[in-house]
Amino acid sequence: MTEAKKSLKRTLIGQVVSDKRAKTVTVLVERRVKHPIYDKIVIKSSKYHAHDEKGEFKLGDKIEITESRPISKTKNWVATRLVEKAAAV
Repeated sequence: MTEAKKSLKRTLIGQVVSDKRAKTVTVLVERRVKHPIYDKIVIKSSKYHAHDEKGEFKLGDKIEITESRPISKTKNWVATRLVEKAAAV
């Protein structure tokens, strides 16, 4: 069997909202869910701190983050790849 083994780690795609810290980016991940009572689609969001070893991701970039072992008190995600570069202002 030469099949690629599916990773058990979760991956999320979100937008970088802060790149001020050394080797860390803050990523805002939005998801759409249906409200249980009103049946309206609402946007829920969560912020995650992700490890960015080389400091390659900048404010506004859309990136993919992958779950990892705890790196610090609040960091247990690693920035894995760039999905979309931020639009030049």
